[in-house]
Amino acid sequence: MQLIFIHGSGGCKEIWKYQAEYFDNAITVNLPGHPHGNLCISIQEYSVWLDEFIQEQGFKDVVLVGHSMGGAIALQYALDHPQKLKGLVTIGSGAKLKVPVEVFALLEKALSNPEIVSQYINAAYTFIDPELRQMIQARDLENTPAALLNDFRACDGFDVLTRLSEISIPVLAIVGDKDLLTPPKYTRFLVNNIQSAQELVITRGTHFVFAEQPQIVNQGIEEFIQTL
Repeated sequence: MQLIFIHGSGGCKEIWKYQAEYFDNAITVNLPGHPHGNLCISIQEYSVWLDEFIQEQGFKDVVLVGHSMGGAIALQYALDHPQKLKGLVTIGSGAKLKVPVEVFALLEKALSNPEIVSQYINAAYTFIDPELRQMIQARDLENTPAALLNDFRACDGFDVLTRLSEISIPVLAIVGDKDLLTPPKYTRFLVNNIQSAQELVITRGTHFVFAEQPQIVNQGIEEFIQTL
């Protein structure tokens, strides 16, 4: 099986450091525009790009692992190409990712003052190891606030609440119990509406639980893929 890890809004493949080191068959991707290439303006467009990437690489028996917006892309891909997946894992994600209007206002200001978005995002990295935190902070600046604003707009337009019953492949939905951005109720909704879904709630985990508590997350993913 081929594991493909998809980062969240404005993010980078480096965020998956502990998963890339743990899984021999892990591929981590930078989504287009992060920072190279053209940004996709919707989750649907990101799904199209992902399909082109998978076909170009000739990957088979794919398991997608997506964080936040990456989880939305994975869910969209499962709806678009169910026959191409063995399973998927969402981490801190959901079937609808509405973004508060005040966040958009802040990001608009950050286009001319990137330090604003740095302060906003860095607070979410509090429990990540300092070395990794420094790396992803640098990559956030490289991607620019424009990428984050674009991705949040894509998330805001994403809504597959009524389509989850169409997903028949196995799904593992992971969430930290302290995740304030995509709280556990989002994950619970996925599990309650996808036939072959299971839930893993991690104590004291926040939105970046996979970077905070990688051993628990990696074990959960490993046990899941062994069932496929």
